[in-house]
Amino acid sequence: MINTAKERMLNGKQALGIEVGLGSAFAAELLAPLNYDYVLVDNQHGKWDETDTFNAFRSIALGSNIPIARVQQNDFGAIGRLLDIGALGIVVPMVNNVKQAQDAVKATRYPPIGSRSGGAFGVNYHGYEDYMASANDEILLAIQIETAEGFENREAIMSTEGIDACWIGPHDLAFSMSLTFGEKAHTEAISSIIETCKKTNKISGISTGSPEVAQPWLDKGCQFVTVAGDAGLLVSAAEENLRKLGRM
Repeated sequence: MINTAKERMLNGKQALGIEVGLGSAFAAELLAPLNYDYVLVDNQHGKWDETDTFNAFRSIALGSNIPIARVQQNDFGAIGRLLDIGALGIVVPMVNNVKQAQDAVKATRYPPIGSRSGGAFGVNYHGYEDYMASANDEILLAIQIETAEGFENREAIMSTEGIDACWIGPHDLAFSMSLTFGEKAHTEAISSIIETCKKTNKISGISTGSPEVAQPWLDKGCQFVTVAGDAGLLVSAAEENLRKLGRM
């Protein structure tokens, strides 16, 4: 089992992803064969149940792509369950301190690094024996720094063994720091997190919804970047059709 998205980032390249949040495994199946480096199934804000999540992971893997999931919360059971049904990467929201970072590692990594339970019977399409032998190396663990507390603790969090990346949540970061999205202090805070990732030899990433928003952060060295989402693409395509017909 090789996580090509993680491998790409560890080799210094950028991995571009697309988010799916509408709860449709069929949408994930349609997007998987495209030239994105991973498909991120958003279990935090998306409309997913466990069956549809499993079917999405399977469709993404069969489409020769990498299934990554954002978990609803930093919970041992929830993280383990997403991994057991096939996620090759986990994004953990609202990590504010070292203990929470360590909790994410414990849930994601098998011993001796973590405490993840065995029994990942939903990963047979990855190859079960190969999966068990390589999971600790191949699974991507990204935490989200997206609060004022997390920002203050960013270096200690990103120094935690077992964490691969930070996937910055720019909107929640602005809310928590009482900043306007995109103002100078906000972009400086994001840039500071990126620099912390470089200092701690971790992958930096960010959630964006379009190439236009993503490009400046790619230029600053972010490697783990979502550049579109299924809901946004659906609406923008529908609007573009109306625009072409003079209705907008």
